Amino acid sequence: MTASDQLPVIDISPLFGTGSAARADAAAAIGAAAERDGFFYVTGHGLADDTIERLDAEARAFFVLPQAEKAEIEMARAGLAWRGWFPLGGELTSGLPDQKEGVYFGDDLGPDDPRVQAGWLMHGANLWPSKPEGLRAAVETYVAETARAGAAIMQGVSLALGLPTDHFAKAYLARPTVLFRIFRYPPTQAGGWGVGEHTDYGLLTLLAQDRWGGLQVRTDHGWIEAPPIDGTLVCNVGDMLERLTGGRFVSAPHRVLNSSGQERLSFPLFYDPDFDAVMTPAVGQAAISERRRPRWDGADPRLFAGRYGDYLENKVGKVFPGLKAAAEGGTRGPGV
Repeated sequence: MTASDQLPVIDISPLFGTGSAARADAAAAIGAAAERDGFFYVTGHGLADDTIERLDAEARAFFVLPQAEKAEIEMARAGLAWRGWFPLGGELTSGLPDQKEGVYFGDDLGPDDPRVQAGWLMHGANLWPSKPEGLRAAVETYVAETARAGAAIMQGVSLALGLPTDHFAKAYLARPTVLFRIFRYPPTQAGGWGVGEHTDYGLLTLLAQDRWGGLQVRTDHGWIEAPPIDGTLVCNVGDMLERLTGGRFVSAPHRVLNSSGQERLSFPLFYDPDFDAVMTPAVGQAAISERRRPRWDGADPRLFAGRYGDYLENKVGKVFPGLKAAAEGGTRGPGV
């Protein structure tokens, strides 16, 4: 890669404090990266040294279980919550099966939560396997620490746009939609993709990846590799952050090709708007800028109007059409 092809590495530790010049510098670096490629690495994210190591070990212990044991938490058992395990090829991207298997988690909501009682899609209880016993604790620790980093980055986003530090927190993140996935990619077979070209749906994705790599990002210079860098998380802009900035920030297409010959694990956390938040552009960001590179699907998230939950449900419904059909046949809450 040339220097222009490399994704920047940004220390976000100043964003956990207040009022320093370093904080403004971190915010400016985030803004520049979000405008250029929509992807960057972050250090100073606050995750404990062993958080990712523990999660990786527990996840590998789960994936080697017999399929029948993994199926005890298959997604169909979670109903409208859309949580749990899916097998290799069970998720679609652009209508084609991905060469990966995975487990879905989210905010662990009980039956008394008003959103669960209203029948909101993607809200409910997580499904936890009986083995390995340490997976739940590892997941909950990773989610809590990574979501904290997401909140700090969104403060940096606000500052980069010339807005009050808490603008996004107040306008779109009263109850952020926090979704977490663990994915296992076997070596990609010829002619296929671990996951094909796509963009993410919400505000930010924060990704821990193991040492084998395989993530590729589409930039103005073409497709580039985003290899693992020790001590970092990969962060990228989602469709709704592109929407809320009128296209100033880029929701970049990306894909996975696992050519390492080894099993690859990745751990993406999606730090997204409140499911019920209306996607109205941030102050001063309403003007739609010219798109630098057309999307593979011809869609334009900058034109979306409505609640974030409507956008998310439509997108995820294409990834798991069987679950979508089952949900449409069940009880649904008002406006969902």
